[in-house]
Parts: sequence; structure tokens; C-alpha cells
Amino acid sequence: MAVEKNNKLEDHKFKKGNLNFAVVGHVEWINFLKVDQLPKSGVISHSENSLEYPAGGGSIIAKTLSELTLNQIHFFTALGNDDYGDRCFKILSNMGIKLHVAWRDKPTRRGFSMIDSQGERAITVIGERLAPNYKDNLDWSILKKMDGIFITASDAEIFKMARSAPILCTTPRVGINTINKSNVNLDGLIGSNLDPGEEFSFSELLVKPKYTIKTEGEKGGIIFPGGRYKALKNKKRKVDSYGCGDSFAAGILYGMASNWGIDKSLNLAKIIGRESSEFFGPYAENDEK
Repeated sequence: MAVEKNNKLEDHKFKKGNLNFAVVGHVEWINFLKVDQLPKSGVISHSENSLEYPAGGGSIIAKTLSELTLNQIHFFTALGNDDYGDRCFKILSNMGIKLHVAWRDKPTRRGFSMIDSQGERAITVIGERLAPNYKDNLDWSILKKMDGIFITASDAEIFKMARSAPILCTTPRVGINTINKSNVNLDGLIGSNLDPGEEFSFSELLVKPKYTIKTEGEKGGIIFPGGRYKALKNKKRKVDSYGCGDSFAAGILYGMASNWGIDKSLNLAKIIGRESSEFFGPYAENDEK
């Protein structure tokens, strides 16, 4: 969802702020494929359209935050020292995001996201998820200047450094062990209640976050404390559900860093999550109808 091009948030009287944000996390080079049906054993699927871009939770959240604030987003990540890594760096930099990259002598992670006629997607990733760590020679002092930080992939030491920000959010996909090892107080733990890779129980957490949100797509989700919430209905046809949860998470971080109440933050997150389902691929300005 590109605010400048599509003006999707202007309908909700939203004005960009001037908060400073950083994202610490991963990038994946994804080939997006529109298919007539998701793959079935022994059946050949036909792709109607395709698009390749750097994506993954870190990229989506960084790009979404860049559309919510006037200030440049700092994105700390790791990329393979290969052609895909170079392409990721150039494309994300051209979006106006300031990248701080730990270059690895490993392949940049790639993947495929297949989207059916109902807008549902199935993702297959190839290779290791590359993540920055505190030993990387990056300018970590920048984290102390941030109003909000979101982590999608890192180690426990980075969590400790990031806790200098007024608002710190993450996803269970970083690993409950990593979160527990950091022993930090999180403002938000946000993940999918439908994805087995993000399942966890509260008994596993050594330190309970201020808010825990488990999303359930069109069914809404659950926020603790607070209870169930409803999703917003689409204004347009659902095209592609890729990135909806990450866009939603960026909205929560923005609202909390703006000192909004959780209800107002949740409403912004729901709007952004909904809008991201109404275009093909990871970014609205690259939508191919």
C-alpha cells in the first residue's frame, strides 16, 4: 500500500508523522505467481502473472513504516553476497529505505508465493533465512535514536540493544528461545494464529509482553489483554494475502510509538492489513493487474 500513489489512508484522515523507526530482520527474494489453483499432487498449475521482488517480513514492515512516517527507515539485515542480494539491496534502497547490511558468504534466501483466484497464498522458501547478529559490524548505535523498533530476525543481544527504544515489537517467528534469552519486556508480540511456525503458548514466555496479538486473517484475531477483535471487510476484491500480517504489525508499532491507545493502533493496523490484500505482490506501486 503506497500512500503517495494510492492515497488509501487519506480516506481515514491519516497524516504522516515524523517518528523514527528501525527494523531488524530478514529479506527473501520472492517470485509471486498468480495461479488458477494452488498446486495439487499430479496436477499442472498455470500461472497467469508473475512478479519478482525482495520481500519477507523485514522488507514488508520496513516499506510499510516508510509510508507512515516522513523520516527514513533504518533496516538492519543480512544478505547473501550474490546477485539476489545485490538486487535486494538496490531495490529496497531505491524505495528510500536506509539499509545496514551484513553481507554473508551464503546464498540469499529465495522463494515462491503462489496466489489463487481467491487471493489465498502458499509460500515455499529455499535456503537458510539470513539474519543479522550483534557481532556484525553495523552501526547499532542508531537503535538508541529510534522511537520504535520491530524485529523479525536477530539474536538475543540485539533485542537487548533494541530495548533502548520506547516501543519494541517482534514476532514469535524469531523464536521463543531467542525472546526468552533476551529477557526483555516487549511492547508487542504479534504473529499469526493460523501459522504453525508462529504457534506458542503463554507458559513458554518468561516475560509477558505488554500486548500479545494473534491474527486470524479475515476472522480478525485475539489481543491479550483485550479479547477478540473483528477484521475490516474488504472494500475491493481480495487479490493477494501476502504481507497482510506484516503490514498489520507495522501499523501496531506505528500506533504504539505515536502514544495512541491500543484500540486506535489496532484500527490503523486493520486498515493497512486490509489494503495490502487488495493488490498483487508485496508493494502496491508494483501491482500488475
